[in-house]
Amino acid sequence: MRSIDRYYVRQFLITAFFALVAFIILFVAIDMMENLDDFLDRHATISIIARYYFYFIPEIIKLMIPVAMLLSALFVTSRFSAHNELTALKSGGISLYRFMLPVVALALLVSVLSVYVNGWIVPYANQKKFEIARVYFQKNIEYVSKSNIFIQDSRTRILSIGMFDDHRNAAQRVSVQDFDPDDITKLVARFDAQQMQWDTATRSWTLMNCIVRRFGQSGENLQKFTSLNIGPLNFSPEDIRKKQERPEEMDYTDLKNFVENQQRAGHDVSRWLVDLYGKISFPFASVIVVMFGIPFSSIKRRSGPGVEVGIAIAVCFLYMALLQIGQAFGYNGDLHPILTAWLANIVFVVAAIVTLWRVPK
Repeated sequence: MRSIDRYYVRQFLITAFFALVAFIILFVAIDMMENLDDFLDRHATISIIARYYFYFIPEIIKLMIPVAMLLSALFVTSRFSAHNELTALKSGGISLYRFMLPVVALALLVSVLSVYVNGWIVPYANQKKFEIARVYFQKNIEYVSKSNIFIQDSRTRILSIGMFDDHRNAAQRVSVQDFDPDDITKLVARFDAQQMQWDTATRSWTLMNCIVRRFGQSGENLQKFTSLNIGPLNFSPEDIRKKQERPEEMDYTDLKNFVENQQRAGHDVSRWLVDLYGKISFPFASVIVVMFGIPFSSIKRRSGPGVEVGIAIAVCFLYMALLQIGQAFGYNGDLHPILTAWLANIVFVVAAIVTLWRVPK
């Protein structure tokens, strides 16, 4: 049986690998045709274009691994069935469960490795890809412009920043508003500064050329300061950068910390929690589609390779549709973020169990 396992796994890996390579080439070719005019208009060199698509490949691999795994499961298993090899194995006392065990174990290993790729490698590659895109797809942008930023530092403190300078770790046109803890609709103090500078040594913010207005029962008290440390704030320059990044640019640890900071500030974090849990749930699509694909294709059918491709595309389209529907409900807070992230996987696990139960073992 070990030689059969090796043969099955080898055929599965070869098919999945070439399917994945084909998908990468197809994605790159389509994207290049769409964006080539932008690169040429911005005078991007061949090395820049090559670097852009080098950093694009991890995202393609993340998306296409489940498709390649499903396609491989359908092709290889249907070939075993069409050549009566699977029938012979069953006649020899080998069940479908035992037959699919090595490939399901391999798919589980791929899913576990994909968690790391999806959680850390893909976000890093996306950062690099978006940096190139911001330069060569937009006009005169050399780094991310961060303007009109609003931060709820705590339950009683809100900041607005006119412009944040990435290079100097300095904010321009800053306004800080403090509210009464007992009545958060009541403004008790306001700090308006031309600049707010980050001190790396003390890890604190200093307001420069600041006007402070305090509101009490006796009226308004106004003071002016050349520089003023207003006490600890719950964010750093890195947090401001992360606030402007997309979830796909943040690795799992950064996104988790960002969500915790937003929760501490009292924000609704449903959307970010869906993205956070999705970094774990999506990689397990690989093992789930394999559990569905092997039993489905174990029945001998009079169909060619085109039908298998069509089935794979239809199944993946349905999975992506369920994923998008679940995300829509999760982003709006209608479903719990964990349920939202795992909804498509749960549906396909049920479908896999039903399919496995109905086919001959």
